[in-house]
Amino acid sequence: MVDVPAVVGAGERRWRAAVRERLPVWVQTRCGLEPRSLAALAVVLGVAACAAGGFFWAGRPEPVRAPELVRVAPVAASPASAAAGAGPEGGAPTKVVVDVGGKVRRPGVLTLPAGSRVADALRAAGGVREGADLTGLNRARVLFDGEQVLVGVPGAPPAGPGPGPGPGGGAGGDGVPLSLNTATVEQFDGLPGVGPVLARRIVDHRTEHGGFRAVEELREVDGIGERRFADLQPLVRP
Repeated sequence: MVDVPAVVGAGERRWRAAVRERLPVWVQTRCGLEPRSLAALAVVLGVAACAAGGFFWAGRPEPVRAPELVRVAPVAASPASAAAGAGPEGGAPTKVVVDVGGKVRRPGVLTLPAGSRVADALRAAGGVREGADLTGLNRARVLFDGEQVLVGVPGAPPAGPGPGPGPGGGAGGDGVPLSLNTATVEQFDGLPGVGPVLARRIVDHRTEHGGFRAVEELREVDGIGERRFADLQPLVRP
């Protein structure tokens, strides 16, 4: 008969010998192969593994919620700037307001984009009535803010540049001041102290800034100082 305890004892010895071969030398010398020593070693290793896992778990990256963006409400434009159609940050106007009257289908005050011409104003007013006299009406002229366009009204001044400078004072015909918003380069050239170069600067300034709202804005033109402005002030109007 086979001695079972002997067989079990031999297997246990072989298992211990295999474990001995795989353990480090310092473990073999200090702990031996006793079951209690192995159990103590396993407990120590388990505690160390748990401590290491807790350390890495505590140092893991956590998602952080991004701060909410604060939206600033746009500042409402003042009624004055809205009416004038002022551009962003006080730049050139983006709109012009004109009064179209006379023989048009829908007369009234119209708001048009800056740079619009008389023909655009007539079209926005519903067009010209049949039989209206358009003589003297320059439909290709650029509109300026606050202008009045009259169509076919007897005795109404023509919309557009007035007559050329008179021989006496350089203003419009019959002593009427020259309009800064409608005069041509040739008309400005006829003013005292204004040559072709300065006349072109005045027209360019008018186009860039959407017209003159006051005679005092003439000082902003390069080449017009206090003395020259004093000479031109009584001869011009917005």
